[in-house]
Amino acid sequence: MNSTSIDYLPIVLQVLFAAGFVATTLLVSHFLGPKRHSKNKDISFECGIPQHGNARIPFSVKYFLVAILFVLFDVEVIFMYPWAVNFRDLGMDALWKMFLFIGLLLVGFYYVIKKGALEWE
Repeated sequence: MNSTSIDYLPIVLQVLFAAGFVATTLLVSHFLGPKRHSKNKDISFECGIPQHGNARIPFSVKYFLVAILFVLFDVEVIFMYPWAVNFRDLGMDALWKMFLFIGLLLVGFYYVIKKGALEWE
């Protein structure tokens, strides 16, 4: 099956329409939106709690590291689910590829544990 450039026209039109919609919405809201500034409106608001001190103090990034690792290792489900649904149709080749995939994930998980990324102080 040969594809021509006309086959990509709907995709190009959709991207142009989406980009145009975003640009138009931003421009209209910029020009029509209110522009009232005051000392009270320009201060930062944090859930109704008065701010204390500087927001730029250093803090531990363990929570973010665990969250990123969760997302990283949770993405495997995105690849495993379609494989499990089509397991019988894919054959032995896909089985070996999935073993390789799971093996690489286990190597990465072992690396994370050895580096101490999941240890809390």
